[in-house]
Amino acid sequence: MMLLDWISLFIRWFHVIAGVAWIGASFYFVWLDNNLDTPPDWKKKKGIKGDLWAVHGGGFYEVAKYEYGPEVIPEKLHWFKWEAYTTWISGFLLLGLVYYHGAAIYLIDTSVMDLTPGEAIARGLGIIFGGLFIYEAACRSPLGRYPKAFGIMFLILLAAASFLATHWFSGRGAFIHVGALIGTIMAGNVFFKIMPAQRLMVDAVTNKTEIDPSWGLGAKLRSVHNNYLTLPLLFIMISNHYAMTYQHEQAWLVLMAIGIVSAWIRHYFNLKHIGISRPSILITGFIGMFTIAYWVSMPTPAPVATVTSSTTEVVEAKPAALSPEQQAVFDVMQVHCANCHSAAPTDDIFVVAPLGVKYDSWAEIETKAALIHHRTVITKDMPMMNRTGMTEEERQIIARWFANKSK
Repeated sequence: MMLLDWISLFIRWFHVIAGVAWIGASFYFVWLDNNLDTPPDWKKKKGIKGDLWAVHGGGFYEVAKYEYGPEVIPEKLHWFKWEAYTTWISGFLLLGLVYYHGAAIYLIDTSVMDLTPGEAIARGLGIIFGGLFIYEAACRSPLGRYPKAFGIMFLILLAAASFLATHWFSGRGAFIHVGALIGTIMAGNVFFKIMPAQRLMVDAVTNKTEIDPSWGLGAKLRSVHNNYLTLPLLFIMISNHYAMTYQHEQAWLVLMAIGIVSAWIRHYFNLKHIGISRPSILITGFIGMFTIAYWVSMPTPAPVATVTSSTTEVVEAKPAALSPEQQAVFDVMQVHCANCHSAAPTDDIFVVAPLGVKYDSWAEIETKAALIHHRTVITKDMPMMNRTGMTEEERQIIARWFANKSK
C-alpha cells in the first residue's frame, strides 16, 4: 500500500508539471496570436503577417508570424505536443491507479449505485471515450461550422456526462471522470487535428506547394476550444478537496454551473488580449460564483417520512449482529471517525463527509477496510491531526481486525 502511495505521488507530481507546461503554452499562444500587430512594409514583403515585441527576463524579444511560411524550413523547428500527450498519459495512469485499482474505495458508492469494480470501470471508460467520439464526430460534421449550435451541443454532451457520472459513481469519482473526458477531448484536439494540420503546413512549405487555409483555421478552432476548457478542467482537478461540491444532491448541476462560469471568466481575458475590455464579464462571473457558493451552502431539509395508508406496516431493519472484534472496530470508528465521515457530520469544520466517505454502518466500514487500515495504522494521518485523540491501542484494534480479515 505504501509503495502504491509513492507511485501515485510521482505520477501526480509529473501530471501537474506536464499540465502546467501544457496550459502555459496554450495560454501563451492564444495571447500571442491575439496580440500580433500589422508589421511594417519591409516585413510584409518577407511574407510576415503579424509581429510582436516583448520584454522579459532582462531582454527584448521579437516574434513574427508568417502568412505562408519561411522560405526554408529551419533545421530546428519547435513543436508543442508532448506537453499535451504527457499530461494525458500521466492523468490516465493516475485515473487507473487511484480510481480503477481502488474502485471499491474511491469510485463506487453503493448509496448511489451498487456496481462491481468491472461494471464501474466499464462505465467510466464509456463516458470518457464515448464522449470523445461524439465530440470528434460533431467537429467533423457540418455542425462544426456553426459555433453557437456546436457550443450548445457541447454543453448538452458535458451535462449528460455529468448527470450519468453523478448517478453512477461516488461524487469524487464522478467529477474526476468528467474531468478525464474534458482532458481527453483536449489531448484529442492536439492529436487528431492540431498536429496533423501543422504537419501538412510544414510539408507544403517544404515542397513549395499551396497551403489550404482550412488547415490553420481548423487547428486554431480546436486550440480555442482547449483554451476555454482549461479553467473548468483546473477546477475539477482541485475539486476532490471540496466535498461540498461533489457531495451536493445536484452535484452535476454544481459542476456544470462552475464550469460555465469559469469559461465565461476566461472569455474576458481572451477579449482583453484583442483590445476589448468588458469588465461586465468579470462582474457577472464573480456574481455567478458567489451565487453558486450560496446555493451549495444552503442547508437541505431532512426528508419527512409519511404514512400513505393506515394498513401500511413499518418494519425497522436491524443490522446483523457483529462479532466482538467487529464491534470493537465499529466503536472506535464511531468515536474517532464518524464525527466527520457521516451522512450528518457533527464536526465543527466538516459539514459534509470528506471525500464522500461515510462510516455510519458496518457495511460502509467493511467496504473501506483497506483505506481505514492504511490511514489509521500505516500513515497514521487520520483522524486529522489526531483531533479526537485516537490511541495506539485503538489503532492496533483496527490493525488486528484488518490482519484477520485479510487471511
